[in-house]
Formats: sequence, structure tokens, C-alpha cells
Amino acid sequence: MKCYRYFNTSGPNIPKEHYTLDRLDLIAKGKDLVYKSRYFTIWAPRQTGKSTYFRFLARELEKEGYKVAHINFENYKNAKIESFLNKFIGEINEFWHTDFQKNDISGIFYQLEKIKDKKFVLIIDEVEGINADYLNDFLHAIRSVYHSRENHCLKSVILVGVSNITGIIQDNASPFNIADELDVPYFTNEETKELLEQHEAETGQLFDEKVKEKISEITANQPGLVNGFAKRLVDTNPNKGRIEYTDYLKVEDWYLTEAIDKNVANILKVASRHRKFVEMLLFSEKEISFKVDRPAIKDLYANGLIRKGKGNDVEFWVPLYQKRLYDALYPYTNGESERIAEMMFADAYLTENGSIHFDRLIENYKKHIQLRGFRPYREKDENGEFKSIPEAAMIYSFETFISVFLQELGAKSYREAYVSLGNTDLIINWNGQETLIETKKYYSPSSFQKGKRQLSYYCKHAEIVVGLYIVFIKESIQSDRIQEGSELIDGIEIKTYLIRYDEEKEFGILP
Repeated sequence: MKCYRYFNTSGPNIPKEHYTLDRLDLIAKGKDLVYKSRYFTIWAPRQTGKSTYFRFLARELEKEGYKVAHINFENYKNAKIESFLNKFIGEINEFWHTDFQKNDISGIFYQLEKIKDKKFVLIIDEVEGINADYLNDFLHAIRSVYHSRENHCLKSVILVGVSNITGIIQDNASPFNIADELDVPYFTNEETKELLEQHEAETGQLFDEKVKEKISEITANQPGLVNGFAKRLVDTNPNKGRIEYTDYLKVEDWYLTEAIDKNVANILKVASRHRKFVEMLLFSEKEISFKVDRPAIKDLYANGLIRKGKGNDVEFWVPLYQKRLYDALYPYTNGESERIAEMMFADAYLTENGSIHFDRLIENYKKHIQLRGFRPYREKDENGEFKSIPEAAMIYSFETFISVFLQELGAKSYREAYVSLGNTDLIINWNGQETLIETKKYYSPSSFQKGKRQLSYYCKHAEIVVGLYIVFIKESIQSDRIQEGSELIDGIEIKTYLIRYDEEKEFGILP
């Protein structure tokens, strides 16, 4: 039986075993920095392929006479200096075939400076994992030899981590200045397709073109997630000649509802530290300038949840993480689902031909809100303070109602990958028909109209002909130009529904 390569989801790639992208342009950039005897950093969120990259870079440099040592210090936060020195000396002696004697940090680098006829490169992976008690001494020692690098063997030092080292790792004297920073970006759409095509070429099993596109969309081409989606698709469809869109939807649902993934778990943990900020991104349209010195932005960015958008504002990075966050923050203990289900006669909301009668369904939701309000969706912390923002309560209330209806009906729903800040998009599939629902809070006339155009765009992208626009709006806002109704926008039918509420009554906020 022939053994094929496979999609790697753990650790660095081994080209003989794993489908692998060479990323030659990126390798060339790293080599050029080493040729120029630069000391530089590689920093990026997890699962970007950093470890694979610097191992490939090391392999290419060794072909040209460099000796490369790469050392991982992931679990040295609480390690004593003796343990650190033992690992450091042992590793560099093994990689460089040297015989350095145990010494303090400065003494080790002094021994390095005595070697003139070699070309050494030092790669420190997980540099943030080094104990803070001696990290600055280590960095200052590197900086010291940096200035005399033309006269000794240590031609380049590469610091690798998930936090931006320049300006973040520092002491009271001065920041650790390394002149260069090498970005290891996520895959491009083309690179994701190239990786999937390696599997197609070697096994004959094909991915439908829409599947390739959807993998790129939901993962934002994050290398770890691309491999994860592809591996799951292949593993769950071993005998299929072509992996189709329906197969993709099953895997997406698995990732959203079942998969226990350490990187997703880390994202949820980090997001919980900044809940209101994350909810602001999920449920409001407030544009927030991307400034990495803000603690929440720095933390969420370093962990791959947000990034700087084209307009220099904060935006979500990976749609999969955004979707998981949406579900993770839901106040699932409020009991409202059971209350709604008691009187949910799903067949009452079907037309004669079996389609969903959305006008009737949403009218019933309005009555539900008039009776129950949004209070059940507002969680409090141990100090009695609300843990979530009002927008979250509004949108969760609607999605709870609609999910109970869909469950009673036996219909399916899933989220569209392309969503913008403040919008939550849900695709409903019933009797072979798909409808896209967007829910949001009203902010201004321009945002109200812009939301319709965005919904039309999302519908076109998802090949759906009808979009429902659910807008939560204060009772006090009355205008002939803000009305319910149906209209065609770029050939898509957009049906607008206004869910009115009393802001003071619901949230204790005066207009």
C-alpha cells in the first residue's frame, strides 16, 4: 500500500512526510539578512508557520557553509539560571560542534567572540518563554556582540516569538534594539490552493473549487488552520474522488461545535480577559483605531485574533475565531430557549408551498421582545456589573428565538465567513432554499443604508437571492426614511425589519 504525504497539524513541517510550501521568496529575504550579518526578529501569532520557516532557512544557510543552532525556550519562564545555561551551552555545542565551557551569560558570548574563522547563526525560538530574571542579561549580551559581529563568528541572531520583541522586551535602562524584523505572513489564496493541489496531484482526490475558496475564507489562510481543515476533510472522506461543498460544511460545523483545539482555546481565554472590548467588535459598529500600545489590542493582536485593517482600524483576523467567540460569549444559562420552545409551533410559520413565512415569524419575535425584553441576556459578574454590552443582548435574543424555531422545524443554519464589525450573519437552509439574515443595531442613517448594501454583497458572495435585514432601533427614532419594507439592491431582494425598544426601560440609559 502506497503511503502518501499528509497535511501537518502539529509542529514544523517535514517535506518528506508533509505537504509543504517552499515559500522561496520569504527564504530569500531571511538569507539576505544573514548575508548582511543582521540580527533580527521573527514574530507572529501562533500557527503562522514560524518554526517551519526558520528550519527551512537553517537548511538553506547550512548549504552555504553556515552552522545554525536553533533552541526552543518555551518552558523556561520559571527555570533557574543553571537550567537555562545547561540547555543553552549543550545545544550550541551540539549544533556548532564547539566545546564551550559552562560560564555565566556574558562568559559564553565572550567565548564566541574568540572564534574568528566560522559563520554561526543562532535562532532562539519562544524567546518570551525565558525567565524574566535573566532575560534582559541575555538580550544585552546579544546586543553587545552585535556591534562587533564583523570580527567574530556569530554572524546573525534570530529571535522568534509571538510577541513583538522590539519595544516590548526591555528593562529600565533601554529597550533591546534589533534593527530588523522579518514578517512571516499567512498564506495567500494562491499558496493555500497550491498546498491543496499537492494532495490532488499525489492522491488523485480532488477538492471542489468552492471548497478551496471556503477554506481560504474561514481560516484567513492561517497555515495551521488550512492544514487542519484539509486534513479533516481528507480523513473523513477517504474514499471520495472529489471533496464537495457539503463535505466542507460538515467540517466547518465540527470546527465550530466539537473541535477541541489548543489554539482556539487560547483565543477564547485571551478574549475573555477583554470581553467588553471583544463584544464591541462583534456587535457594534464603533471604529477603533489600531494602536498596539493599548493592552487589549496588543494582547488580542499577539494571539492572532485581531489585526490592523485597511482603514487603520481594528478588525477581526480569522473568521473561524470570530465565529467561535460569538458562540462562546452567549449567555447559555438564561433558560430563554426552553421558555420560547414551549410555544414554538414551527409549522405555523410556513407558507402553503412549505417556505418559511419570515414576516409572520419576525412579527412573533417582536411580540416576544415586548413581553420579555433583553434582560435575560444580560449577564452580571460577581460584583453585580453587567459583563456584556447592550448590543450583545439584542442580537443574542434574536438568534435564540430563531434557533429554537429552526430546531423545531429541523432546518439548518450556519454563519457566513465574510462578516464586518457590528454585523452578525446567519444563513438558513430549509427545503433547498437559503436565506441570509443580518442582525445589527441602528447607529445612523448612513450606517443603516450601508448595512443594506453590505447585506446585498454578502448575499451575492454566498449565491443567495434574499437577505433579511434585522435592525434594532430605539423607539425615539422615527423617520419616513427609516422604514420596514422590501427592495432590490444589485439584484438581491433585501427585506428590512425594525425591532424597536425602549432604551431607558431595557438598559437604564437616557436618550
